[in-house]
Amino acid sequence: MQDTIGIPACFSSGEKPADDPTAVTRSGQSVFMSVFRTKIADQCRLVTITWYKNLLLHGLSVSVEGPRGESQYGCKVELKPWCFWRKQGSKRFVIDGKPVDVFWDLKAAKFNGETDPISEYYVAVVCDKEVVLLVGDLKKEAYRKTGCRPALIDPILVSRKEHIFGKKRFSTRVKFHEKGGFHEVSIECKNKNVDSLGGVVGVEPEMEIRIDGNLALHVKHLQWKFRGNESINVNKRRLQVYWDVHDWLFSPGLRHALFIFKPVSSSTSSSSTPLSSSSSSLSSQTGSSGSLEGLNHGGSSEFCLFLYAWKIE
Repeated sequence: MQDTIGIPACFSSGEKPADDPTAVTRSGQSVFMSVFRTKIADQCRLVTITWYKNLLLHGLSVSVEGPRGESQYGCKVELKPWCFWRKQGSKRFVIDGKPVDVFWDLKAAKFNGETDPISEYYVAVVCDKEVVLLVGDLKKEAYRKTGCRPALIDPILVSRKEHIFGKKRFSTRVKFHEKGGFHEVSIECKNKNVDSLGGVVGVEPEMEIRIDGNLALHVKHLQWKFRGNESINVNKRRLQVYWDVHDWLFSPGLRHALFIFKPVSSSTSSSSTPLSSSSSSLSSQTGSSGSLEGLNHGGSSEFCLFLYAWKIE
């Protein structure tokens, strides 16, 4: 079925190399990626912080975009229970002849069952004696440990990408705007009993998307509307939602649906605006490609949430 409503090509999934630490495997590895734009080694680059978790380990990787976006530099930390010392430390790599240091302290990090920590931690990226990127709530400790000053240019959160697993219901917490609060997003796909003309009772799949417990989007006849986009309002702000649940309905085995949540600034018209065709370069997105800039058009906010929901039978 051809796309007739402007759904971007990024809804097509592609296989990732087996040695990619952020690849989602059939073992059920949860992945949480945050992509920031900041200045490193005299250039504006994308920095990707990835948390991943499976039955055997909890891991963190930090990667920095190389020249012209062609290569990456970074480090990887595996938080194995028997390697307590790995929960604090630093690593160095070189970009364009300049050293870049990554510092982390996860000794007291609170995960509360999540893939990424929610408090009591920091991860800092340092270059040219500046902390160019800092995530976590232990900011004072981070500046004291690195001995460096905050960067003059604040990093920009470009996107988040999450891989989550479930049977019928999938949920996450997200800030759609930097100065706003967290919102609870939940997605549920379920079957509704229907009576056909012949009196035979069947099932018809439908989907609900709730924001902070409130019904934001209800898609009926999902077998015909497995791809689509709608504009919804969250706290008087407009949010564009794109979905593709084709593989949930028509592909056997462990498959994922993809949802994109993109804030839209008030300067745009109230009508639904599909992503431009230029966003087709996102088909192989790993959260580290400069092609993410293609999403920032028409007055849209730069931030996007990409939610990969893996349905377990």
